[in-house]
Amino acid sequence: MKKPLSFRQLQKKLDRIFSEYIRLRDADSNGYVRCITCGKVYFWRDVDNGHYCERARFSTRFNELNCHAQCKNCNWTHEGQKMIYRKKLVELYGAQEVEKLETISQISGGDDSISLMYKILEYQQKVKVLKKIKVVNQT
Repeated sequence: MKKPLSFRQLQKKLDRIFSEYIRLRDADSNGYVRCITCGKVYFWRDVDNGHYCERARFSTRFNELNCHAQCKNCNWTHEGQKMIYRKKLVELYGAQEVEKLETISQISGGDDSISLMYKILEYQQKVKVLKKIKVVNQT
Protein backbone atom coordinates (compact mmCIF):
# COMPACT_ATOMS: atom_id res chain seq x y z
CA MET A 1 0.00 0.00 0.00
CA LYS A 2 1.23 3.45 -0.93
CA LYS A 3 1.93 5.87 1.91
CA PRO A 4 -0.48 8.84 1.79
CA LEU A 5 0.98 12.18 0.79
CA SER A 6 1.70 14.63 3.58
CA PHE A 7 -0.13 17.95 3.76
CA ARG A 8 2.97 19.73 2.35
CA GLN A 9 3.22 17.26 -0.53
CA LEU A 10 -0.47 17.71 -1.33
CA GLN A 11 -0.09 21.49 -1.17
CA LYS A 12 2.88 21.37 -3.54
CA LYS A 13 0.97 19.16 -5.97
CA LEU A 14 -2.07 21.45 -5.86
CA ASP A 15 0.14 24.52 -6.33
CA ARG A 16 1.49 23.01 -9.54
CA ILE A 17 -1.85 21.93 -11.03
CA PHE A 18 -3.68 25.09 -9.89
CA SER A 19 -0.97 27.27 -11.46
CA GLU A 20 -1.29 25.34 -14.70
CA TYR A 21 -5.06 25.80 -14.61
CA ILE A 22 -4.90 29.56 -14.02
CA ARG A 23 -2.42 30.10 -16.85
CA LEU A 24 -4.47 27.94 -19.23
CA ARG A 25 -7.73 29.59 -18.15
CA ASP A 26 -6.28 33.00 -19.02
CA ALA A 27 -4.83 31.81 -22.34
CA ASP A 28 -6.49 32.49 -25.66
CA SER A 29 -7.26 29.63 -28.06
CA ASN A 30 -3.64 29.72 -29.30
CA GLY A 31 -2.15 29.45 -25.81
CA TYR A 32 -1.16 33.09 -25.33
CA VAL A 33 -1.89 35.14 -22.21
CA ARG A 34 -1.76 38.82 -21.40
CA CYS A 35 -0.04 39.70 -18.13
CA ILE A 36 -2.70 41.10 -15.81
CA THR A 37 -0.45 43.97 -14.71
CA CYS A 38 1.74 45.06 -17.63
CA GLY A 39 -0.42 43.78 -20.49
CA LYS A 40 2.44 42.13 -22.40
CA VAL A 41 1.61 38.90 -24.22
CA TYR A 42 3.42 35.62 -23.50
CA PHE A 43 2.95 31.93 -24.16
CA TRP A 44 1.10 30.36 -21.20
CA ARG A 45 4.10 28.27 -20.09
CA ASP A 46 6.29 31.38 -19.85
CA VAL A 47 4.26 33.17 -17.17
CA ASP A 48 3.46 32.67 -13.49
CA ASN A 49 0.25 32.26 -11.60
CA GLY A 50 0.32 35.69 -9.96
CA HIS A 51 -1.53 36.13 -6.68
CA TYR A 52 -3.07 39.49 -5.74
CA CYS A 53 -3.33 38.56 -2.05
CA GLU A 54 -0.02 36.92 -1.16
CA ARG A 55 0.36 33.22 -1.83
CA ALA A 56 1.28 32.72 1.83
CA ARG A 57 -2.31 33.59 2.79
CA PHE A 58 -3.80 30.14 2.63
CA SER A 59 -7.42 31.35 2.69
CA THR A 60 -7.00 32.86 -0.80
CA ARG A 61 -4.07 30.83 -2.15
CA PHE A 62 -6.32 28.72 -4.39
CA ASN A 63 -9.01 31.34 -5.02
CA GLU A 64 -9.55 31.80 -8.76
CA LEU A 65 -10.48 35.47 -8.41
CA ASN A 66 -7.18 36.08 -6.57
CA CYS A 67 -5.05 34.46 -9.27
CA HIS A 68 -4.24 35.47 -12.84
CA ALA A 69 -1.52 34.97 -15.42
CA GLN A 70 1.32 37.36 -14.66
CA CYS A 71 4.72 37.73 -16.28
CA LYS A 72 7.76 36.84 -14.23
CA ASN A 73 9.01 40.42 -14.33
CA CYS A 74 5.86 41.83 -12.74
CA ASN A 75 5.44 38.92 -10.35
CA TRP A 76 9.02 38.68 -9.08
CA THR A 77 11.01 41.78 -9.99
CA HIS A 78 8.18 44.18 -9.22
CA GLU A 79 6.71 42.10 -6.36
CA GLY A 80 3.38 41.55 -8.07
CA GLN A 81 2.61 45.17 -9.01
CA LYS A 82 -0.08 45.12 -6.29
CA MET A 83 -1.59 48.55 -6.99
CA ILE A 84 -1.95 47.84 -10.72
CA TYR A 85 -3.17 44.31 -9.98
CA ARG A 86 -5.89 45.67 -7.66
CA LYS A 87 -7.00 48.20 -10.27
CA LYS A 88 -7.32 45.44 -12.89
CA LEU A 89 -9.31 43.25 -10.48
CA VAL A 90 -11.70 46.12 -9.76
CA GLU A 91 -12.18 46.56 -13.53
CA LEU A 92 -12.83 42.82 -13.94
CA TYR A 93 -14.94 42.02 -10.88
CA GLY A 94 -15.91 45.29 -9.19
CA ALA A 95 -14.67 46.95 -6.00
CA GLN A 96 -17.04 45.00 -3.76
CA GLU A 97 -15.66 41.63 -4.90
CA VAL A 98 -12.07 42.81 -4.45
CA GLU A 99 -12.84 44.07 -0.95
CA LYS A 100 -14.45 40.72 -0.14
CA LEU A 101 -11.31 38.94 -1.40
CA GLU A 102 -9.11 41.18 0.75
CA THR A 103 -11.26 40.38 3.80
CA ILE A 104 -11.11 36.64 3.13
CA SER A 105 -7.32 36.84 2.82
CA GLN A 106 -7.14 38.02 6.45
CA ILE A 107 -8.74 34.82 7.74
CA SER A 108 -6.19 32.39 9.10
CA GLY A 109 -6.35 28.70 8.47
CA GLY A 110 -7.37 26.98 5.32
CA ASP A 111 -7.88 23.59 3.79
CA ASP A 112 -7.16 20.20 5.28
CA SER A 113 -5.58 17.25 3.45
CA ILE A 114 -8.92 15.86 2.29
CA SER A 115 -10.02 19.13 0.71
CA LEU A 116 -6.61 19.49 -0.97
CA MET A 117 -7.04 16.03 -2.51
CA TYR A 118 -10.47 16.98 -3.85
CA LYS A 119 -9.12 20.23 -5.27
CA ILE A 120 -6.26 18.35 -6.94
CA LEU A 121 -8.78 16.09 -8.68
CA GLU A 122 -10.99 19.05 -9.62
CA TYR A 123 -8.16 21.06 -11.16
CA GLN A 124 -6.60 18.07 -12.90
CA GLN A 125 -9.94 17.62 -14.67
CA LYS A 126 -10.23 21.33 -15.51
CA VAL A 127 -6.68 21.35 -16.95
CA LYS A 128 -7.47 18.28 -19.04
CA VAL A 129 -10.53 20.01 -20.53
CA LEU A 130 -8.65 23.26 -21.25
CA LYS A 131 -5.81 21.41 -22.96
CA LYS A 132 -8.35 19.84 -25.31
CA ILE A 133 -9.89 23.14 -26.37
CA LYS A 134 -6.78 25.34 -26.60
CA VAL A 135 -3.61 25.08 -28.67
CA VAL A 136 -1.19 24.85 -25.78
CA ASN A 137 1.46 22.31 -26.70
CA GLN A 138 3.88 24.62 -28.50
CA THR A 139 7.32 24.94 -26.99
